[in-house]
Amino acid sequence: MIVEYIRYTLDPDACAAFERDYARAAVVLDASTHCLAYELSRCVDEPHRYLLRIEWDSAQGHLQGFRGSPEFRDFLAAIRGYIGAIEEMRHYAPTAVVGAKAATA
Repeated sequence: MIVEYIRYTLDPDACAAFERDYARAAVVLDASTHCLAYELSRCVDEPHRYLLRIEWDSAQGHLQGFRGSPEFRDFLAAIRGYIGAIEEMRHYAPTAVVGAKAATA
């Protein structure tokens, strides 16, 4: 498993459309056998910045499997207008340093 992080900086007026378009793109991620999980987060301090985290089964599954699939065209069609807003797009391997606490009500 690998984790892809994509950082975006948008025009503040584009944020609502960006979230709508990523909701459309998420349908494609849900359908992919290579995508294990994803999360789009919005920066609290600078609300025009976003971080997309996608867990892929492998780098090969992402780069050749997903990107080589017909579904990728639909994904790209939904988010194509934001490619220029990407600041970073990288794959990371998890380490043994991890922790999580149960949410409290």
